[in-house]
Amino acid sequence: MPDLRLGRLPKVGVVRMTIVLPEPLKEELDQYAAEHGQLYEPVDTAALIPHMLEAFVRSDRGWRSRRAKAGRASQRAATPASGATRSGAQGDSSA
Repeated sequence: MPDLRLGRLPKVGVVRMTIVLPEPLKEELDQYAAEHGQLYEPVDTAALIPHMLEAFVRSDRGWRSRRAKAGRASQRAATPASGATRSGAQGDSSA
């Protein structure tokens, strides 16, 4: 039997949220949890959902690209201020 994409679940801290799911999705999640339990160890469907969401977000290329661009933009915004300080300090030492 091939491994599932989700793999073993790590132990992490949690934050409680309440979500509403369509019944067909809940049934499919229950089936996935049963299959996951046969491959690894028994697990409640609700315990799988955060890991599935994390895997989805990490695999979304568009999200990763936007997040990386936002990180670079914030670094660029911080760089000019520190660059001005350095050039001012160099001007003082050469005078």
